[in-house]
Amino acid sequence: MSTTGTERPTRETVFAPRIEDLLRNYRGAGVFRLDESTVGVADASLMDAILSARPANQFERPTFKPLRGRSIGRPEASAVMRAVGQDVRAALATSLDTPVRLTGEWPQVGHRYLRDLVFGPDPHRLRVLVDRRLELTPKLTWAVIAAGAARPVAPAAGHLPLSGLAGLVTSAEGYAARRHAMGLYRRAAAPVCFTVSALVTNALWLGAPFDEGTPDTHILLESLRLLPPSWNLLRVASPEFTALDGRIRTSDDVLMLPLLSHRSPAHWDDPEAFRPERWESADPDDHPGYLPFGHAGERCWGRHMVMPLAERLLGLLRRDRLRVHPGQLTAKVPLAGLLGVTGVSVTRG
Repeated sequence: MSTTGTERPTRETVFAPRIEDLLRNYRGAGVFRLDESTVGVADASLMDAILSARPANQFERPTFKPLRGRSIGRPEASAVMRAVGQDVRAALATSLDTPVRLTGEWPQVGHRYLRDLVFGPDPHRLRVLVDRRLELTPKLTWAVIAAGAARPVAPAAGHLPLSGLAGLVTSAEGYAARRHAMGLYRRAAAPVCFTVSALVTNALWLGAPFDEGTPDTHILLESLRLLPPSWNLLRVASPEFTALDGRIRTSDDVLMLPLLSHRSPAHWDDPEAFRPERWESADPDDHPGYLPFGHAGERCWGRHMVMPLAERLLGLLRRDRLRVHPGQLTAKVPLAGLLGVTGVSVTRG
C-alpha cells in the first residue's frame, strides 16, 4: 500500500463499529436494507439514477438546510457562497513564505491553521464559531451564537479587512438578523476548516511519506476515495426512487454510500490499496461511483474551495518534510458528520 518508490509503515485504521459493520457486511453489495425504513445503496448506476431523479430538497442540503426553522432561499445561499468563496481566494493569495508550525495532533492543528488563514482578521466572537468544540452539542453552538449576537459586530477598524462572511454579520440589523447571520457564518465557515483538515489528515495517515514525484492532487483524490469525509448522501422517501428499483418502497429513505462505492472491486483495481497513481488515467468527474463531492448535477458548493486549500496545506507539509510519527501505527475513525482519522501525531521527518 505504499506509494511508488517510497516505503512507509503499515498503519491500522480503526473504524467506529457502525462504519466497520458497513464495510464488513456490505462491501461489494449494491442495494441492501439497513433498517425497517432505510435502504442502503452502493451501486454506482443506481446512485446516479437516484441523485438524478430529483434535486435535493431543503432538508437534504447540509449547509443550507433550514436554520432554526427558517428556510434559506437560493439568493441568500448564493450570497453566502460568494462571500466564503471570496474569503478562500484571498487566503490562497497570501504568501507561502510566512513560517507556520504544523507539528502536533491532527486534524486539530490543520483546523487552527485554516481558521486563522481564512478568517483570521474576524472578531473573536465570530472566529469562535469555527471552533471544533462546538461540535459537541447544538445547544452549545446556539448558546455561543446567542451571546455573540447580543450586540452589533463592528466593521473592520484596522489595516486588515474582515472576511466576506463577517461582512454579512456586520450588515445585519437587530438581534434576530445578527443571530441568523452568525448561524450562517458557522454553517459556512466551519465546514471549510473541518473538511480540509480532515482530508489532509486522512492523506497523511493513508500515504505519508509520499513519493516526491506524486502530485498533491492525486494524493488527495485517492484519500477522498478511501476515506471520503462526506461518506453518505441521504434522500428522504420519494416515489421516484421506487420507480427506479422495486426494492425501495415508497416509505423508504435512501442512504447512498460513497464509502462503499469508492471501494467496489467492480470499479477499482486493488480497491483497498492507497494508489494515487491510479489518478494519472482515472477521471474524478465521471468515474463510476466516485462521489466525494456529491453528484455531477449538484456538486458540493465547497468543492472549489476544499481542493485548493487542501493542496496548499498538503504542499506545506511536504515542503517542511512533516510526517506521521513513526511510532504511531493505529488511529481511530469515529462515527461523526465527517469521516476522518483523529489523534494523528505529526512530526518532522
